[in-house]
Amino acid sequence: MDAFVNRLASIELAPWGATAVVALRITLIAVVAWIAATVLNRMIRMFREHISQRMGDAEQQKRAATIGRVFRYIVSVVVSLMAGILILSELGVSIAPILGAAGVVGLAIGFGAQSLVKDYFTGFFILLENQLTTGDVVEIAGKSGLVEDVTLRFVRLRDYSGNVHYVPNNLITTVTNMSRGFAQAVVDVGIAYREDTDHVFEVMREVSREMRSDLAFESKILDDLEIAGVESWADSAVVLRCRFKVVPLEQWGVRREFLRRLKKAFDARGIEIPFPHVTIYAGTGKDGTAPPFRWLSGTGGAS
Repeated sequence: MDAFVNRLASIELAPWGATAVVALRITLIAVVAWIAATVLNRMIRMFREHISQRMGDAEQQKRAATIGRVFRYIVSVVVSLMAGILILSELGVSIAPILGAAGVVGLAIGFGAQSLVKDYFTGFFILLENQLTTGDVVEIAGKSGLVEDVTLRFVRLRDYSGNVHYVPNNLITTVTNMSRGFAQAVVDVGIAYREDTDHVFEVMREVSREMRSDLAFESKILDDLEIAGVESWADSAVVLRCRFKVVPLEQWGVRREFLRRLKKAFDARGIEIPFPHVTIYAGTGKDGTAPPFRWLSGTGGAS
């Protein structure tokens, strides 16, 4: 194709003819660039689909999809840049000074936009180390939510309220991924001090067995309820802690359903779920007798 275009250019033509040849060459460059970008993107997509079919792990499939999207972006940028340089050459613009200036400008930008450079380096290692992928639920840079997009520049999150957060990669120092392998649905239950903790533990196990036998939850809960025991003595309650081992992203739904069922079980068995209250102690005299407790008329107070 290049030989054919060069031959056209060597023919003596009128000025309008030379302009037509330049326009033809620019058109050919643009068409070839578009075809090359389309073919390369399709090859990357086909390779990603081929790799995904051979992967049984959903996490690996999501990682392949994320990396494939990043490579398609890089291909589009590189092809567009090369096409732009060739078109400038056809227009008579010398490329060598531009490349030299680009090197100097690139060095200046590297010093002046260090955060931007850090974005790309951090994004590359995030993808390389598979710290997070599209579809994960993570907490990064003080924001948490569902990962909708991962690029070399930023991570896009959508939180529970539907808000979208764009987090530059250079701000990511710690990644808390809540959707890898399995999760733990941790539940804290408060009961009154007068209740028998062993009896309450048995009720909790009974409710957990009922949940695991439910078709809606049997595939979400991976193991029997694990009771850690008494977590703390609060002001008005004894706090009991337990947890379920569940599939990723199901910890919140399992926790809510367990609390709903546990509330009904406690009500049916008369187990008190405490609320904050204050015990008033009137004190005793030196002879061991307590002063009478009476309401003050008209004030609603006590004395």
